[in-house]
Amino acid sequence: MLRLQHVIGLPVIEMNAGKHVGHVKDAWFDEHWQLGGIILDAGRRFLTSMKSVLWSDVLVCGEDAVIIMNEASVKRSKQAEIQRSFHTGLIRLKDLPVVTADGEQLGRVSDVYFDEIQGTQIVGYELTDGFIADIMEGRKWLPAPLQADEVMLGKDVIIVPAGSEDTLSPVVVSETDIGRNEL
Repeated sequence: MLRLQHVIGLPVIEMNAGKHVGHVKDAWFDEHWQLGGIILDAGRRFLTSMKSVLWSDVLVCGEDAVIIMNEASVKRSKQAEIQRSFHTGLIRLKDLPVVTADGEQLGRVSDVYFDEIQGTQIVGYELTDGFIADIMEGRKWLPAPLQADEVMLGKDVIIVPAGSEDTLSPVVVSETDIGRNEL
């Protein structure tokens, strides 16, 4: 299982020539909130367009780098074409409140977890109640319901089934988290 915050910032390398083609800036999702691809840093000169790679073109998403087959996998797209992303699209998953169908707010999205399988859906959410609560109580992990249609991922809020608060568990901080920057 991968944490999206660990993928952001990794170098993207093309396999054929061993060439560095950029760093992961964000990830984008399709209308069903399945991982569609990654967005690369494009530099300051490209303010209206961005570089992206389809998740199906990612060969390996490792601890230290993302490997793609060749530079042809990197496409230019307009920012308006990326509707849903983690933190740069029109609809941002980061910081969305998570509320149960009973109206209880469980926290805000801090990170998402997904399997390394192509086109995968989100398998869990890391939730925060704010900086002070993170220090005092820690963050919480909410597994995504098994049925994707039980979660309503909206523009302004994520609605999960009633009783989801019973599935919350503390996030265990690993040594790989220490010193890692989060955007």
